Amino acid sequence: MRGSGLRVDGPLTRRLPPGVREYAAWTPHAVTTLAGLFAMALASTSGGGSGTLSLVPGFLALLPVLLTLVRPAGAFWFSLAATPFAAVIGESWSAWPWPPGAFVSHLVVLTVVALRTGPRTAAWMWVLTAFYGMAAETLFGAGHYGTDSVALLFLAALALLAVTVLHIRRAAEREVTAQQSVTAHERSKRTLLEERTTIARELHDVVAHHMSVVAIQAEAAPYRVENPPPELEAAFATIRENAVAALTELRRVLGVVRAEDYEAPDAPQPTLADLEALLANVRDAGLSVEKVVTGAVRELPQGVELSAYRIVQEALSNTLRHAPGATARVEIGYVLGGLGLRMVNGPAPVTNLVKSTHGAGHGITGMRERVTMLDGEMTTGGTDDGGYEVTVFLPVPVPEEAA
Repeated sequence: MRGSGLRVDGPLTRRLPPGVREYAAWTPHAVTTLAGLFAMALASTSGGGSGTLSLVPGFLALLPVLLTLVRPAGAFWFSLAATPFAAVIGESWSAWPWPPGAFVSHLVVLTVVALRTGPRTAAWMWVLTAFYGMAAETLFGAGHYGTDSVALLFLAALALLAVTVLHIRRAAEREVTAQQSVTAHERSKRTLLEERTTIARELHDVVAHHMSVVAIQAEAAPYRVENPPPELEAAFATIRENAVAALTELRRVLGVVRAEDYEAPDAPQPTLADLEALLANVRDAGLSVEKVVTGAVRELPQGVELSAYRIVQEALSNTLRHAPGATARVEIGYVLGGLGLRMVNGPAPVTNLVKSTHGAGHGITGMRERVTMLDGEMTTGGTDDGGYEVTVFLPVPVPEEAA
């Protein structure tokens, strides 16, 4: 069994207060019970018999409907089995083989059971109902003024068709929701992998540059000293050989992350010294931004400088996308043991009702990936005035001579 199938969390019930919503959860049970009571009343008023026996058709119409709340399949079989008894006790000659109470009761049972099971079960129930109706009309229909099997089957077919459409729609909604969740997850993973690939490329360029410098300096160093001892020449040769080997291995391992059409940038990778050009471009795009630097400015490892630049760049890009027209502030703090960054923007002056379609929507993921790579810390969140804030700390080892 699949559960109720009647939704109580739709667009209307979601707007109800929590207390009323709890009672709304019993709406399917209440509607089913009212339908059963209606069938019972119809059976009691239209049936024949006398005394206690006259109450039997009413209960035979009510009980199958109530049974659908706990045993849907059993309710169908009970309704089908109770119908001939209700027909005999009711002594109705104008409606055969479905007395009025049994007619309504069985129609309600078919609809509720179809809601709680599925289209295939509903089709089998309709076929069995049709078989019973034809058998009852053929074998015991003589002497009755009319038959109501065709009317019941027609109404049941309409009800089961509506229920089947409802099942198909819900299944499609579930499939779409699941597909959207998978798509969002895959998009997030793809964005993360792309960001890691970008970081690997940048690290490759940074490390390859430094290793190349080491190899060139090691090769040229002996020529800067007049009559260098053989031990010194051998040491420099060993340094150069190790640097070239490391550079070759680095290109072999990290070169796989480059696209076929990727070319290493001719210009040096950006650092915090290039922030003024970045801020100028952002201001030209319409964002009012100021920069505040605290602490003693010093040169940091190139990986830290590059990651800090990219983090500030992504934070300002997010501000342009999600809070156009807002003001922003970039704070850079040089502290002992690390570098602190704080990018904060105010609320957009006009609410943007149209969601931006630029970017993949995972800029925070890329920033966090860079911070994690450097064993740093990062916090994000909204501000009291409706803006947004990104705070980052990137640890920088203290040089031994300064310790």
